[in-house]
Amino acid sequence: MKHRYSASYLGKLLLTLFTIVLLKGVSAQTPTESIRLNQVGFYPQAPKLAVVINAEAGKFSIHAPESKKVAFEGTLSESRRSPFSDKTTRIADFSALTQPGAYVLEVPGTGTSYPFEIKSNVHEAASKAAIKGYYFQRLSMPLDKKYAGKWARPAGNPDTDVKIHPSAVGTGRPAGTSISSPGGWLDAGDYNKYIVNSGITMGTLLSAYEDFPEYYYKLTLNIPESNNQVPDLLDEVLWNLRWMLTMQDPTDGGVYHKLTNASFDGMIMPDKATKTRYVVQKGTAAALDFAAVMAQASRVYKRYETQLPGLADSCLIAAQRAWGWAKVHPDVAYDQNVLNKTFDPDVVTGAYGDRRFDDEFIWAACELYITTRSEDYYTAVNLYPDDKMPLPSWAQVRLLGYYSLLRFATELPPIAKKDMDQLGRRVLAMADALIEGTDTHYLNTVMGHQKSDYVWGSSSVAANQGVAVLQAFRLTKNVKYLDAALMNLDYLLGRNGTGYSFLTGFGSRQVMHPHHRPSIADGVAEPIPGLLSGGPNPGKQDKCTTYTSDLPDEAFTDDDCSYASNEIAINWNAPLVYLIGGIEALLGKK
Repeated sequence: MKHRYSASYLGKLLLTLFTIVLLKGVSAQTPTESIRLNQVGFYPQAPKLAVVINAEAGKFSIHAPESKKVAFEGTLSESRRSPFSDKTTRIADFSALTQPGAYVLEVPGTGTSYPFEIKSNVHEAASKAAIKGYYFQRLSMPLDKKYAGKWARPAGNPDTDVKIHPSAVGTGRPAGTSISSPGGWLDAGDYNKYIVNSGITMGTLLSAYEDFPEYYYKLTLNIPESNNQVPDLLDEVLWNLRWMLTMQDPTDGGVYHKLTNASFDGMIMPDKATKTRYVVQKGTAAALDFAAVMAQASRVYKRYETQLPGLADSCLIAAQRAWGWAKVHPDVAYDQNVLNKTFDPDVVTGAYGDRRFDDEFIWAACELYITTRSEDYYTAVNLYPDDKMPLPSWAQVRLLGYYSLLRFATELPPIAKKDMDQLGRRVLAMADALIEGTDTHYLNTVMGHQKSDYVWGSSSVAANQGVAVLQAFRLTKNVKYLDAALMNLDYLLGRNGTGYSFLTGFGSRQVMHPHHRPSIADGVAEPIPGLLSGGPNPGKQDKCTTYTSDLPDEAFTDDDCSYASNEIAINWNAPLVYLIGGIEALLGKK
């Protein structure tokens, strides 16, 4: 079959090949893709593992890239088999090497690894980039060279003239009238803005701040709001928060599902995307996700009342009104197929449709209860509708509420405090189930034990698994959970079935061609940094022809045609922000 590559793909491929040529000139031998490790590096006092593919039993050594002087020598582990193929692996454990420096790992008969570092705060740059990735997603403002560098661009999608779609009519807002709804982040590789996906994203980012406030208070990102006495993470979150507030109907408190074109834009820059924009249908999921975010934001930004007067109060009022709307309209699903049979124009952008709302009710009730301490919210829901503890995703958000309850467990009134022991046990049982078998797994990661881990956005599965085990560490201080979280960060940065670092801008074999309109259309060879690629997805829904494997852990292609494996999304970056930031906060100085 003849493969089709975009012009940007070919241009960036040349850059990758040029980089490899440079590496060959610098190092003694070309790195082998048969050695998989975190291509950024390791903390001096933390575990350090690499995976060697299809290797014979024997020794391995570690030395500086330009030297053969051995800094560490060890023995490869027993052979392990992948659950998805005949591929075997052996583990190289060099945790005992604590001397800071730049290194490569060498296995006789296999070759040398990509270079890596051992140093304190080794993931600090990646942590900053993962947050600043959201700055590069900002709409309705120019990205100035002072902050964006070579990725500077004109403003696009002003969204000051957004039409009321016929599905979204309300009192005083008939179809075709205009509202202003500027700001916010582009959702993924497209230029639309979705409340449901913003919900899980914002909840995860606000939780990162609540769990590690000292770390994020000191972190500076070089964004326009830096040095304004508000942490840069919260400044970035505020750009999307203010947009979300505009998506609430002021008459009844309902929340529009999304702000969108009728159809996706082509591969163009934001300032060239000039199609008519609409707000579309109010729905239960949107209202509840909005209520949860606003309630959590109210208590977070209350600490910054001097810098942002009135914001916390406005957020809480908005949250309570959205909750009230959802209680009156508890089952308004967003069904785009039904909508398009009833209203014109048809809308064919991302649906984010959901049919069950018990998890959204739980999350919203938890956040409103924590912020207000009103028992009416706590008693409004069944906290445990079943025995499951599903990882967070845009369609399943109840764990965000559970995490928040445990965060404030010691401060809660008796009505809730009595339930916290059971909730803690549930979270620990979930974490224990996640890490079971990791020590004998072919990648020695929490990620990839089951084929079901490899779905659309599998990188976010790995990141959310990392967040879950960090929650267990926060509850117990048992280092096994912290080590497990670190293993999944290693997965995302290179120790995986593909050998790619899935974070743009980081690693020797990093993703270069994400399905991301600005990165494709901007004329810059390198993609915007700090964005997490979706990762292996054997569903291959994009029908892109450049996949090289059907195996669950390898079904990935670094091609901008691949929205199923190589798109980026705000809800995927958020757990990465939490995971890297949490690990830096806990291990950075070790």
